[in-house]
Amino acid sequence: MIRQEDVFKIGQFTKPHGTKGEIGLVTQCDVFDDTDDPYLVCEMNGILVPFFIEEYRYKTDSVILVKMERIDSEDVARQFINKEVFYPLEAMPEEEDLIGNITWDSFIGYQVTDEQAGVLGSITGVDESTRNILFKVNYKGNELLIPAVEEIIVSADHAAKEVTVRLPEGLLDL
Repeated sequence: MIRQEDVFKIGQFTKPHGTKGEIGLVTQCDVFDDTDDPYLVCEMNGILVPFFIEEYRYKTDSVILVKMERIDSEDVARQFINKEVFYPLEAMPEEEDLIGNITWDSFIGYQVTDEQAGVLGSITGVDESTRNILFKVNYKGNELLIPAVEEIIVSADHAAKEVTVRLPEGLLDL
């Protein structure tokens, strides 16, 4: 059985493309390029279910057209419209590549620790309303906004749902 802690969100399905069961996947990840036998995970009736990919192709920089096994018609593909799409942590490349391949909102619920200040709190949300994406962290009863950039993230332990950061000086004083 696949558990929620064994996967991370990579995007969301849009609508079917054509009549053969192909469906659009909006994502910023390139995880398919890093594995020989890619599969996706979707929640179906409360259960995380794997779907193996027959083929995929890039439509744009952020949309991949995916053809999954046993999804052979537009009607069947419609069942996936607006479903969140997950990818198994076990299929990811080495740790240093993890941050660049997952979506920022996959970090919701992670415990944040600063190298200097120690434990800050949990990520409660992600603000993507501007070009500068921010983690929302519950810090001492207040909302702390931390830039979601790889330069600040020192390490990410996805199995433990922990992120270590190196905050810019003075950020906690704001």
